[in-house]
Amino acid sequence: MEIMMKKAPPTLTATFIAFLFLLHLSLTTSHPNQQQRYVVYMGEHSGEKRSEGEIEETHHWYLHQVMPSKHEVKSSIVHSYKNVINGFSAFLRPDQAATIAGMEGVISVFPVKTLKLHTTTPNLLQGAPGKGDDVIVGVIDTGVWPESLSFRDEGMGPVPASWKGACEVGAAFNTTSCNRKIIGARYHVKGVEAQLGTLNKTLDFRSPRDIDGHGTHTSSTILGQRVAGASAYGGFGSGTATGGAPQARLAVYKACWTVSSGSEVTSGVCFDDDILAAFDAAIGDGVHVISVSLGGANENEKGYFTEDSVAIGALHAAKRNITVVCSGGNDGPGPETVANVAPWILTVAASSTDRLFSAPLLLGNGVTVKGESITPVEKLGNTALPLVYAGDVEIPGSTNRSGFCMPNTLTPEKVKGKAVFCLKGYTDQSLEVKRAGGAAAVLGFPVAQPLLGTMLLPATTVYYPNATDVILKYIKTDKKPVVKLIPGTTEFGTKPSPTMAYFSSLGPSNIEPNILKPDITAPGLNILAAWSEASSPTELPEDPRRVKNNIISGTSMSCPHVSGAVALLKAIHPQWSAAAIKSALMTTATTENLRGGPIEDAYGDVATPFHYGGGHMRPSKAADPGLVYDAAYTDYLSFICTVNGTSLDRSFKCPKNPLSVSDLNYPSLAIANLKGSVVVKRTVTNVGSPKATYKVEVKAPTSYSVNVTPPILTFKGVGEKQSFSISVKAENTKKRKVSTNEFGWYKWSDGNHVVTSPIVISAPPKKIANLVSSSTGFVSAA
Repeated sequence: MEIMMKKAPPTLTATFIAFLFLLHLSLTTSHPNQQQRYVVYMGEHSGEKRSEGEIEETHHWYLHQVMPSKHEVKSSIVHSYKNVINGFSAFLRPDQAATIAGMEGVISVFPVKTLKLHTTTPNLLQGAPGKGDDVIVGVIDTGVWPESLSFRDEGMGPVPASWKGACEVGAAFNTTSCNRKIIGARYHVKGVEAQLGTLNKTLDFRSPRDIDGHGTHTSSTILGQRVAGASAYGGFGSGTATGGAPQARLAVYKACWTVSSGSEVTSGVCFDDDILAAFDAAIGDGVHVISVSLGGANENEKGYFTEDSVAIGALHAAKRNITVVCSGGNDGPGPETVANVAPWILTVAASSTDRLFSAPLLLGNGVTVKGESITPVEKLGNTALPLVYAGDVEIPGSTNRSGFCMPNTLTPEKVKGKAVFCLKGYTDQSLEVKRAGGAAAVLGFPVAQPLLGTMLLPATTVYYPNATDVILKYIKTDKKPVVKLIPGTTEFGTKPSPTMAYFSSLGPSNIEPNILKPDITAPGLNILAAWSEASSPTELPEDPRRVKNNIISGTSMSCPHVSGAVALLKAIHPQWSAAAIKSALMTTATTENLRGGPIEDAYGDVATPFHYGGGHMRPSKAADPGLVYDAAYTDYLSFICTVNGTSLDRSFKCPKNPLSVSDLNYPSLAIANLKGSVVVKRTVTNVGSPKATYKVEVKAPTSYSVNVTPPILTFKGVGEKQSFSISVKAENTKKRKVSTNEFGWYKWSDGNHVVTSPIVISAPPKKIANLVSSSTGFVSAA
């Protein structure tokens, strides 16, 4: 047994933790007697073999300390994690949760939160070595549409002998839904049903089957088989589609659901305890890679990763060298919006491809306005439609956002049969124009590479302010303005590309700014992949259309591109650790666009490592990176000790003098709140030529000096490690702006390999310049 079956006296530390927990609840909970769901996290199961019944009995024991009856205990518990992760979720009052938080063996207790999917080409892994043969990728998402041609198992050998998973049956999903491609499928529904009641079978399948489309899209992007003639609705993006690692195997873990609350239907609802259950199952089943295109709020309320279900699950995966790839979020373009920032996670931003769907507008005055569209307009013929501005045809008093085509704002009598120009543009706006009887929509968008969708009526998206100014001026000055929508065509070689997607969340991390996030960027804008045939291309209930493939956007789409690259590297280098694979991708990424200039953000400004981390991924380069920055499970535990003063593993004792966060052997370098100087250590492992000499080159951030010692590293064999130190000193402090971020890089090269690491340094706010940093462990020099 892992614990004594009687209450151990709380230690002073446990008592203090419980006090802090209760204080937190008093500030965040308005009904102290009201139950809500909590996750009780207890680390990892010990090596002692125990039956599932014994594990569940242990979890029940904890609940019995705060609940008088066995019946209450059994009705309270929701999940009991039994594979690798030790813990459970249950309905508790805040005082009960606080009591359990102070009990021996408990690491953290946190309320279950709702996570969200990070959704808002030709596959860019073509040319990368290998096909990911027999690598097993676990995808935690909305499930899969198994009939998609992307998941056929032609040409695939037997299921790998290491596989320990299962094909769970359920609604419209049986054992024949799995094959040698989809080798396992599970669904995790206890949490969502505990919160919202039995799943509504008209809204979702109570099985691994995907009704939303998101999970099918991400899975096929990672490892879809080659499909000729794939295209979105209307034939857009037509060509041969293939995933990044087409010979990899898929393990499905459905943990996100379409649910209703009252009359409102919401898709992609994921709860913390279901996500943890999915991680626990995936690790126990024997996956090699876990892809997670979802996340929660990025506020630093998550107890330095001890209350973050994705971070906790990913840490257990990292212990077994399972690479976890996560989307960075779609809350950009503001700073400090990036999510999934634990250093053992590979965090992905989103950027564009070199493809656009050109669909210009022809105004009645002969002016052509550039636009894009993936919605067919052929049914309009060659007809020029009367053109109106939404702000001129609104129902009086219906909105305080004039011109945005908000729901139920347009006057049908003034819109019928016309093209309506909306300042804002996506599927909701097309729905409103259709509701009011419009014939077409012209939709404004703030950047030159817009997020496209299949609209509910003929539509074209234009960019403001330039295009919108031209269109508005024409409408205001012409007595009978008209417009002709030109059918869209696919164009390749767009420059500059890649550019950062406007929605992609930015660093720095507001949880731990001394770890640079995101780590890397990959294509996430207007991506074509397989789709659930139970869902329309717009995902709107008013849309009856069904498609086999769809074009959507988000860091949810960039994440699986990187997951596919990880699968390729895992197949080529099965002995590499998860940290080594991350390092290989980050240090070989590029910060240049196709013009040879720096990657730009969506507004044409030069992007920074806060946008893209190491840069835009290059899998073919990552297969032979030369050097890697490796890290072990214990390094991450030490990191947690430094930032939180708590170990996430009961068998690991925090060192008395933990290293600074910046000393974590990470492929990038971030130093926050530096006024004086600091010395940071790094270690590289040779995975390239047996005998090699690397020389360092440094581009120091403005107002700082950076010196690397020694400047030359000589290796005599593969696997050899060499360490070096990086001295960073603030210069010209009187002239430098307070709290600004400066960027640079250092790179090692042997003439064949170039191993590049970004540098990000920020100055401290004046009022805390002489305080000891809790996260770096050094005193800022005056």
